Amino acid sequence: MGLSTFQLEILILVASVLALAYAAVMTLFVLRQSDGNDRMRSIGDAIREGANAFLRREYTIVFSVAIALAIVIAFAFGIGGIGPALAIGFLFGAAGSALAGAIGMYVSVRANVRTAAKAEKSDLASTMRFAFYGGTVTGLSVAGLALLELVGFYMAFGGNVSSMVGLLFGASLMSLFARVGGGIYTKGADVGADLIGKVEAGIPEDDPRNPAVIADNVGDNVGDCAGMAADLFETYVVTAVSAMLLAYFIGSVITTNYPNAILYPLVVCAWAIVATIVGIAFVRMRPGGTIMGALYQGLGATTVVGVVGLFYLNYTLMNGNWGMFVATVVGLVVMVLIVLATDYYTNSSYRPVKKIAEAAQAGAGTTVITGLGVGLEAVWISGISIVGAILIAYTAVGWQGWTTAPTPELGLYGIGLAAASMLAVTGMIISIDAFGPITDNAGGIAEMAGLPAEARAITDPLDAVGNTTKAITKGYAIGSAVLASLALFAAYTFATAQAWCGSGSSVTLSCWTSFTSMLTIDQPLIVAGLIIGAILPFFFTSFLMEAVGVAAKAIVFEVRRQFKEIPGILAGTAKPEYGTCVDIVTVTAIRQLAVPAIIAVSVPLAVGFLLGPIALAGVLLGVILSGFPLAIMMTTGGAAWDNGKKYIELGHFGGKGSDAHKAAVVGDTVGDATKDTAGPAINPLIKVVNTVSILFIALIVAHAVIGI
Repeated sequence: MGLSTFQLEILILVASVLALAYAAVMTLFVLRQSDGNDRMRSIGDAIREGANAFLRREYTIVFSVAIALAIVIAFAFGIGGIGPALAIGFLFGAAGSALAGAIGMYVSVRANVRTAAKAEKSDLASTMRFAFYGGTVTGLSVAGLALLELVGFYMAFGGNVSSMVGLLFGASLMSLFARVGGGIYTKGADVGADLIGKVEAGIPEDDPRNPAVIADNVGDNVGDCAGMAADLFETYVVTAVSAMLLAYFIGSVITTNYPNAILYPLVVCAWAIVATIVGIAFVRMRPGGTIMGALYQGLGATTVVGVVGLFYLNYTLMNGNWGMFVATVVGLVVMVLIVLATDYYTNSSYRPVKKIAEAAQAGAGTTVITGLGVGLEAVWISGISIVGAILIAYTAVGWQGWTTAPTPELGLYGIGLAAASMLAVTGMIISIDAFGPITDNAGGIAEMAGLPAEARAITDPLDAVGNTTKAITKGYAIGSAVLASLALFAAYTFATAQAWCGSGSSVTLSCWTSFTSMLTIDQPLIVAGLIIGAILPFFFTSFLMEAVGVAAKAIVFEVRRQFKEIPGILAGTAKPEYGTCVDIVTVTAIRQLAVPAIIAVSVPLAVGFLLGPIALAGVLLGVILSGFPLAIMMTTGGAAWDNGKKYIELGHFGGKGSDAHKAAVVGDTVGDATKDTAGPAINPLIKVVNTVSILFIALIVAHAVIGI
């Protein structure tokens, strides 16, 4: 096609603006719909105010920390050198991630009440489609904002991708704060509300007599919407830049034959926006169809359009190299496999969830044990899919011209391309995910507002599907994180080699080979790093699990106090103090997020400066190898517990109020902390550890105690 680099940059820029424009149009469409009666509006306003209050407090603290870190980065890397560029990138990365979360939540806390109103006056298909439209605002906003920042900084830095590492660190750190803080809030409120409401008081979920019910609904937005959007923004940015970094560090070895190799991942992202907009049009329930089937139609259309576009882009921009096309297709195949595997293990239509529900008949103990077994089993398919993708992508791109063995640096770029191609469905995946908190809140509003049973007959199945869609997104996010982090690890080895060879020197393959030759299992520093990295996700998530317990305990004590001091609550003659619960869980969540964030940043820096870059390389691999299966086990198992409870609530094994239901509530309570707090937070943890290592590697090489 003969397009210049500048022309490609403009096309990418246009695609990002298109995504944001589409999100703006859908926002106007959502806001023009009816928001129900006065009671519904009052509940919706309370949820919105609580969500805004949490986000305002969290962002105030986070940006205070971010500004301080930006100053440290600027001085650490030299005010007269690259320090200011890295600091500015860091701030923009953090701001972009925060803005993505804020936009997603802005729409979700308004689409929820409108979805409930739609359920009262419309059918299931129309209500489902409207809730999905609300989710598309988040999906396209995240994709558009991320791509806008990526191409903007690439152009501003004149194609110097190494200067974009600050952008990665900012996005990763903000994502960590949003996921951890939002996760602690949402599950602290949810678990506390369930324990004191369903278990102790024996009142239904989302009952307006429960003082914690508004805090619970607020949590769906700050955790599953704002936190998720910030997380996927970071995944988008890190995945694209990891592939770009590899091409940049490899240099002439790849750019001589493929001059567009550095910019190609962003071109893939640009086409992904077109594919997502096309796919959105295919999301509609057909007569006799299912909610999940309608969502899969959109995902399938997006994938097909993505593959066709990747073939054309590869032909015109990458000399029609079949190996590179295979690598990009592999990324989409992994996405499909992870989505299908997650659906199987979390959808109540299949054996695993039914098995958990059946186990609940014997009590809470068997429910928890069976759910753990399901989560552990789910790791296998996702893990094997990732392994296959790594091997195929590495071989397809590295084995150019059928030489005797794959070229390592080209093979690594192939892994980066596989990760980048998963971005071709990011907008659609996020749209499907954001559908979850909207429908969850809609069900709560319908219950609290006393809408007729016909409305709940629509919102309940939407809520159940929302649990599966949220689990799918978490599986997708951690799967893409593994591929992206492997590419980041490769970039780390090149960056280390560059720093090792001397400031300002180009990275020669011999220098890189010399460094990587030391990364062997008989090297004690590597073993030490692997062990530290492997235990880091467990140590990190221990604080998150405990934090959920602390927040839930505070809610339980507060609700007990209100039941005792305001006796008319349970009789329905007195109004609970909803705002008190919102304030308690907000303050608790913000206090509890500090330690996990410090651990994520300090461990790689401590290992790097004390034990050197070889041990740090082990840490990076270790955190990937243990973090991936732990995250899949927690997110998938937790969603299976939740839907096992919902399966019983549909009337199976005694239905609501039965002994089986009470046991399932306990399993769901355990799963809440794993699926929405600890598990999802591992994704930004892996990226933070990798990006902070790349950012500070030059200083680590120069000042490490043990040295290279």
